[in-house]
Amino acid sequence: MEALVPAFLLAVLTQLCDKPASLGAILADRYGRPLTVAVAAGLAHGVTNFAAGLGGMLIGPMMTPNARALLLALALIFGALGMIGSNRVKDRLDGWKLGAFFTAFLAILILSFGESTPFFTLALSTSGQPWFAAAGASIGAFGVAFVAAVLGERIWQGVPFRCLRVLAGIAFLIAGCWIGVNALRLT
Repeated sequence: MEALVPAFLLAVLTQLCDKPASLGAILADRYGRPLTVAVAAGLAHGVTNFAAGLGGMLIGPMMTPNARALLLALALIFGALGMIGSNRVKDRLDGWKLGAFFTAFLAILILSFGESTPFFTLALSTSGQPWFAAAGASIGAFGVAFVAAVLGERIWQGVPFRCLRVLAGIAFLIAGCWIGVNALRLT
């Protein structure tokens, strides 16, 4: 149960500043079906987080506690570096004619495999609670996807996330370095 809340919080912070939420807002406006897009996005995030949880369950028993901590440190550091990049969606998927649900599901599934949230889920899952980590991350990602879809592109893009990106990136970097130094026993 102790993996549920950290996974939820990490997912909310990273999803607020990442491309899947922006794409969900774009698709919700295009199709005029925000609830359908939000559900599709939530399912896509669920698939990626439960796959990461399964991966963590499989590799966790082979890892030492220090290796698990180092994996979490790396996830936090790479998450911090990801916060620095742009969260603007480069392809608005205008050519995709699959309907609101399937376009949102497939597009966000593809995007979410390349983001920080599944990496956090994997790292938290190695400690022996993969399904709680996956559930927490999925609930957090769905919450952000729901808000983005309901607000729509114009309002979502108008929210000043830059400050949040910088603060969260700094916090992730500090936490990752602290956990990494302790995992390497350099203190």
